[in-house]
Amino acid sequence: MKKEFSLSNDKVMINFTAKYCNSPETLLESAGFRRVFNAYLKKIKKKKSNIYKYLIQNAHTDNENLDVFIVHLFKLLSVLNVHEITNLNTKYSSLISSKDTFIDFIEDFYGFWRKLERYTVIHNNKINDGLEKTSFVEANNDFSMLILNLYRKIEENVVGYKPKVYRQLPAGGNAGLIVNNAYWPMPSGYELLKDVPFIDSIILDLPYISYPKKNTRNGIFNECFENPLKNCTISTDHWFCYPAKVGTLLAFIYIHRDFMAHAITLCNLFEMASESEYRGIKPDIVFVFGGKDSSNIKNSSSKGSTVFYDDVANNIMLGYISYGDEIDYFGYVKKMTLTLHNLIMIKRGSLPIHGAMVNIIMNNGNSANIVIMGDSGAGKSECLEAFRSLSEDYISDMTIVFDDMGVLTLNEGAKPLAFGTEIGAFVRLDDLDAGYAFKEIDRSIFMNPDKINARLVMPVASYKDIIKGYPIDLFLYANNYEEVTCDIEEINFFTNPADAIDVCKRGSRMAKGTTTELGLVTSYFANPFGPVQKQELVDVLLVNYFDEFFKTGVKVGQIRTSLGVKGQEKDGPKKAAKKLFELIIK
Repeated sequence: MKKEFSLSNDKVMINFTAKYCNSPETLLESAGFRRVFNAYLKKIKKKKSNIYKYLIQNAHTDNENLDVFIVHLFKLLSVLNVHEITNLNTKYSSLISSKDTFIDFIEDFYGFWRKLERYTVIHNNKINDGLEKTSFVEANNDFSMLILNLYRKIEENVVGYKPKVYRQLPAGGNAGLIVNNAYWPMPSGYELLKDVPFIDSIILDLPYISYPKKNTRNGIFNECFENPLKNCTISTDHWFCYPAKVGTLLAFIYIHRDFMAHAITLCNLFEMASESEYRGIKPDIVFVFGGKDSSNIKNSSSKGSTVFYDDVANNIMLGYISYGDEIDYFGYVKKMTLTLHNLIMIKRGSLPIHGAMVNIIMNNGNSANIVIMGDSGAGKSECLEAFRSLSEDYISDMTIVFDDMGVLTLNEGAKPLAFGTEIGAFVRLDDLDAGYAFKEIDRSIFMNPDKINARLVMPVASYKDIIKGYPIDLFLYANNYEEVTCDIEEINFFTNPADAIDVCKRGSRMAKGTTTELGLVTSYFANPFGPVQKQELVDVLLVNYFDEFFKTGVKVGQIRTSLGVKGQEKDGPKKAAKKLFELIIK
């Protein structure tokens, strides 16, 4: 990012390296302040609001110079009260004589600023008139206080007294980024990514709340057979790269600034690679989110391109999702990244699992490594969370290995091992206890909390735990559509691999609104993120792995979460968890 300030798609980028405002004067005189004010003015003009009419009627200037007029007035109000200003220059008197209306204008303008997504950026390898990395945290705090204090001072000088209650709302950046230029051995076809800066560190002001334009994901990702970057255009000044450790793989996730909230959210989901782990190193995965096409790509899945390309020649799995409002949902970023990971693991003979896994150690010394597999909304995460809350008095340790996607490897002569891919969880708020979100508010990133399929992303595991490798004791399919009755129990076990494969491979579930699907649906092996695209390879893996389950004593069955049964959304997972608890404690 070369500019000192940018405003696009309700996203503000403030480049502290190019310019840092440390006084009310520098803030008010900055190009950024005028950009924000003019964007606000454009909005209220379009609405024909009373505040706009008030400004036009009472400011002694034309519409084009209104920003200059307001800047001068705010500078005066930062040191003088309204009476002193009126005595000094009468041209401001008609605007500030109506104190209540002027306060309404200040509050409305300040509210407009706070509703923007605000990001501060420093380039670690470019120190000009800006700041060094060591002072970035303090600079973010000071910048926030500068805006807050200026807002308060202006209001105090208008109303003539100090407020009785001070609310310390974050007024500066929602998030801060330290970026650097890291070069890696780019093969032919990837040159357009050359100068995109890498995110080195992130500072979050939690709870972080974003409002993406979409709340569900649609369809699956299809394979294309030529490099999709061939027809893509990228302005490197508008892009950032998040270097992620996805399980044991290295991924470079490139994201357009208009979807910056998703780049920030990645830090709660995937471990960020350190500079020594990515500088000069070719990644396993390259993913470009928000590219602009010059032509259609073969086999694209919908209006926009949501495709992957197996670049065998360069040993890179490449994902590409084109720019558009229809893909402004974090699920696209998460699931494409995991799809690329899974495709690589399938090629290596490992079996990707869409589900959740925990390592549990009971107070009585019993332990179990439990895998619950199922597609989105099957109740796997909800069941494990209910298990945790039901058995707090009996559990010594509970380690989450994965909360959405894991991978199994064969372990010759012993139970297969399970590994995780993410350090975080992408949790659906609708199906959790009402108080759960509040318990996690201090470390969570919330998405559209006021809408159906509201989500939070929070860290749940350490990287060392997800890549450790745990032998599996219980492997359960999350059945969310069958109601538990006197004849159908919460948990039942299969007696042979064929029956287990049949249920797991069919992947039936009652759709819960996490995608655009409705009703009872199926997906191959409950995993549309890799296995469904490579069914022939996975068919062979399923036979090998399920045979090994039964040979080595892994118990394979179904757990009925009842999450898709009307009226059982909360009690279903709890009852299933209770049954699971009884099974382990024996």
